[in-house]
Amino acid sequence: MPGMILKEDIEKVRATADLYDIVSATVTLKPSGTGTYVGLCPFHDEKTPSFSVRPALGVWHCFGCGLGGDVFGYVEHQENVDFRDAVELLADKYHIELRYDQSNAKKEHTGSKRARLLEANEAAQEFFVSQLMTKDALAARKLLDGRNFSQADCQRFGCGYAPQGWDNLVRYLADKGFTQQEMLDAGLARQGQHGVYDYFRGRVTWPIRDSTGRTLGFGARKLYEDDSISAKYINTPDTQLYRKNQVLYGIDMAKSAIVKKRQAVIVEGYTDVMAMHLAGIDTAIATCGTAFGAEHAKIVRRLIADDSLGAVQLVGPLKVEGQALSSRIVFTFDGDAAGQKAAIHAFGLDSAFSTQAFVAVADDNLDPCDLRIKRGNEAVRALIDHAEPLYDFVIKTAIGRFDTTYTTGQMGAVKAVAPLIAQIRDRSLLDLYSRKAVRQIGVDLDIMQREVRDARRKLQVRDEDAYAPKRRFAGNAGAAVEPRMEQGTNPYVNPSARKALEHRDAAEQSYYRIDDAVFICEQQFMATLIQVPLAVDPTLFASLTLSSFMTPVFRTLFQAVAAAGGLPSADTPQGLWMHNLTKAGGPMLESVINELAVMPLPLPPSDTDAERASQQSQEGNVQLRKPTDDERRYASELIIRLLDTGIMRKIGADQRRMAQLPDGAEKIELLGQITKLETLRKDLQTRVFGNNVA
Repeated sequence: MPGMILKEDIEKVRATADLYDIVSATVTLKPSGTGTYVGLCPFHDEKTPSFSVRPALGVWHCFGCGLGGDVFGYVEHQENVDFRDAVELLADKYHIELRYDQSNAKKEHTGSKRARLLEANEAAQEFFVSQLMTKDALAARKLLDGRNFSQADCQRFGCGYAPQGWDNLVRYLADKGFTQQEMLDAGLARQGQHGVYDYFRGRVTWPIRDSTGRTLGFGARKLYEDDSISAKYINTPDTQLYRKNQVLYGIDMAKSAIVKKRQAVIVEGYTDVMAMHLAGIDTAIATCGTAFGAEHAKIVRRLIADDSLGAVQLVGPLKVEGQALSSRIVFTFDGDAAGQKAAIHAFGLDSAFSTQAFVAVADDNLDPCDLRIKRGNEAVRALIDHAEPLYDFVIKTAIGRFDTTYTTGQMGAVKAVAPLIAQIRDRSLLDLYSRKAVRQIGVDLDIMQREVRDARRKLQVRDEDAYAPKRRFAGNAGAAVEPRMEQGTNPYVNPSARKALEHRDAAEQSYYRIDDAVFICEQQFMATLIQVPLAVDPTLFASLTLSSFMTPVFRTLFQAVAAAGGLPSADTPQGLWMHNLTKAGGPMLESVINELAVMPLPLPPSDTDAERASQQSQEGNVQLRKPTDDERRYASELIIRLLDTGIMRKIGADQRRMAQLPDGAEKIELLGQITKLETLRKDLQTRVFGNNVA
């Protein structure tokens, strides 16, 4: 394998990679304070956003699960790869040629295993597409044409054809330089008694991509009766790239629309996704060979920003100008028994969303593709526009199984519906749905309410109220829930506002449980030092010693700064400064450094941060950012406070010593030291304009 990646190339990748672009591919980020963005954490399930990103610093941190790091760390966790592979993946993305120390390396292809598998899938996609217009692919073209998909439509969605032969794709990939093991690892081939052979043969193919457009695997439909695989649809088996419970077909095409509209339409198949998009429903996605599950829900939630703070706007549903409803999840099912079973399954996932879920079922149980064929695009759009709430659909379906003209049928319906109503997490809806159900069944309300209470107690459902006022800062998990300040405002105009921001920062951190003036000063200084090191005056910084800090974690961090070489020079890359500091701090301080790096400072945004927020571009942010006048003043003010506090501690110690001494030379000497210290305090205070340290 290739040798070690050269350090300078690693730093080149670090400086080039845009953390905002990398993270926003899977997480919808919202501005929150100066240069900071928040969203739902991709590494643990949460209803309140605690995941913070600071693109200008190249740092991310989750206050909920504690994970954090730089752009390499994010790729490592997101793609489940090691550091080397993360560097190579980013190098491939940004077209950076990596150099290796070849002293002890065998000459092989460069690039990570994951990158090679992605390349193999892309090559396979090129092959399948090239085969669709061949003579042998007539059956495939007839199938697609019979579903009203033109050649242009097929090109748009990447439809292809896998030939019937034994090893057509294997030979094609071999000519491209891929090994048989890489084909097997990518799920494109299988091992037979006489060598490897194509996994997909004699089928129409669809590429299954991630939200960034990388091909992870394929779905394929049966065309010929003599197919050795009886299943109508098959998908790439689970690989390093492809996990069926973590991929959604069409997410690459629908992502931007889902983020913009905060809506998602879940359909059942590949052709349904095509039909939906061609009909104008550009938020349609589908699962691949499995039911919509909790992992799929996490993906959708992160894209629609389905958090508790937005829940009040999501319930209702509310009417929104230009669209039928506000944010929502719409499931499309067939009206048959299988579709009803799928709806019950989706009902069990309802608690995974803060937004309300809906169900869309055609009158004659047509799927979206068949509906488009028979009635046109308008009928498909109407299907989604007139979707009914999931609760209503499931309850109505359950009641419909019983003949309620008989008493036994009525009681059967009550027993079937009560556990469903009991599962509704929003207690404000229980009574309304109970009343709606008894009107359909024809029984007294108290009968249903009793059954619902019993079922709710047995199921141990946690009460929630979507319409109740939200507690926005209930502990550290919601550390970055809302913007700390209005963009462009200057907190120095309102000192009380700045103090409120400082106290909020102190209350939301996780590394030390204290909230007093000394801790706040030390915390704000360390955050300023990490985020804008050039704002710190070198002369004043040199006056600081270990005794200037009282909080143990900041004393240790001060030592780490010294170990990292002290204040960085102006030509130091931003990413390298953070890397050196994190390396010097070690694993024990890594989380602290990340928290301080994403912590909003009580300062107005710099021009660089403002440009970053408006353009979402990190160009020009490779080197350490030049500080603003406000940042310089704030940093100097904090150092003066630290030094002043240290001097006051010395004065207090000398005064206590004087009180214990009899009159004499030693007492006079201590008095002289106290006088000098008081003079030093006044001199320090005059070094910062507007400083009023008492």
